[in-house]
Amino acid sequence: MSTSNVTQTIELKKRAWGGSSATSTPGYLARRSVWDWLFAAFVVAGAVWGYLVYGPAMSIYETYILIGCVPSLIWVGWYWRPVQTVSVLTAAFTLLAIWLYQTPTGPDLNRSIEVFWLKYFISSQSAILWMCLLLFMSTIFYWIGMFTRASYSFLQMGSRLAWAGILMGLIGSFVRWYESHQMGPGMGHFPFSNLYEVFVLFCWLTTMMYLYYEEQHKNRAMGAFAMLVVSAAVGFLLWYTVVREAHEIQPLVPALKSWWMTLHVPTNFIGYGGFAIAGMLAFAYLVKQSAGEMRWYKLAPLWLLGVTLFLEPLVFSRAVHSQSFVFWLLYFGVASFIVGGIMLGRRRIAARLPSFEVLDDIMYKAIAIGFAFFLVATVLGAFWAAEAWGGYWTWDPKETWSLIVILNYAAWLHMRLVKGLRGTVAAWWAMVGLAITTFCFLGVNMFLSGLHSYGAL
Repeated sequence: MSTSNVTQTIELKKRAWGGSSATSTPGYLARRSVWDWLFAAFVVAGAVWGYLVYGPAMSIYETYILIGCVPSLIWVGWYWRPVQTVSVLTAAFTLLAIWLYQTPTGPDLNRSIEVFWLKYFISSQSAILWMCLLLFMSTIFYWIGMFTRASYSFLQMGSRLAWAGILMGLIGSFVRWYESHQMGPGMGHFPFSNLYEVFVLFCWLTTMMYLYYEEQHKNRAMGAFAMLVVSAAVGFLLWYTVVREAHEIQPLVPALKSWWMTLHVPTNFIGYGGFAIAGMLAFAYLVKQSAGEMRWYKLAPLWLLGVTLFLEPLVFSRAVHSQSFVFWLLYFGVASFIVGGIMLGRRRIAARLPSFEVLDDIMYKAIAIGFAFFLVATVLGAFWAAEAWGGYWTWDPKETWSLIVILNYAAWLHMRLVKGLRGTVAAWWAMVGLAITTFCFLGVNMFLSGLHSYGAL
């Protein structure tokens, strides 16, 4: 036997018995860079500082949640490095806002209209408005990139603006959390207790989920569709702010004064975000499929979008009054422009989109992630309901529609994994699923009453 063969045999035996070798792949921790370890140290130091400063105001459950967030954030930052940058910048600007609120006699929220940086940039409401603007701009740049020759530059700018919008949304949420604690005893709460706050959560969380898929598949053109649903949420958020002044921080109702809210709501909205991304990429799939069609009845996906967008103001008619007429008129104009543009440019759009296989794969992954988190959130909600109302399940309208959402996506995943569901049927089903999810999220609050009616219009 030659020397090389002997060496290979030894190497194989070492690997079989768990031994190391000069050519073996470094372990997970060995592959961490200096910046990874600095980020881990930053997260640990931040958690320790937060506990030392705010620990007396935290319950035992909140302490456990804080401890659990440390390894979770470190792992996410190591797995997806852009999270490191966003986390550090969010912490820096949030601490700057907290410092700017301080006076010799203690925190003063009136400084939000006196201090330049708070007034225009990093008070909670200013940061959230910046988030809205940046996410709108991101959507516009994504769509410009679909139709211009310099598509790479515009699509890249759309992606960067989306990250900037996430940053401002996170800053706004954390500063709002701080502000709520300064408004009096019992006012402090995590910033997702009402319809306004969860829409902010939905906007930055869904955008972040989409950007992960964008980076994984190296295709930014999908953002033109994924960011449409985010911009629709931003539009509602702005209307809700202007007409209802929903941005004002309100005290929690008794049922919401629970640490369960900290677990249930974010988990729920990871589910909503996954379903929203899947639905919009399903629409992109159908647009790509209809690119070569000229017969009007073959363009059903586009006509369906047009009808949905045009009629949405009527759906909200219970909440519409004279003050919002201009908003809905503008909405109708924008909807007409979007549908007309997609119909006229569907061939160019189809050429920029990734392959059917990629769209189908992301659709499946987004639904799988969304289903897992939504199911866990529903279970957590049942425990919360038992604590708040004395029963795990009461067939409240929100609970009933949550079950419908779960059954719908469970059936979709079953057909995918067992029967090999793919293509057009899967895309249409994902779009219908998004409609069902939207009604569960928003329609129940508008048309039905129940124990979950904390965000009524």
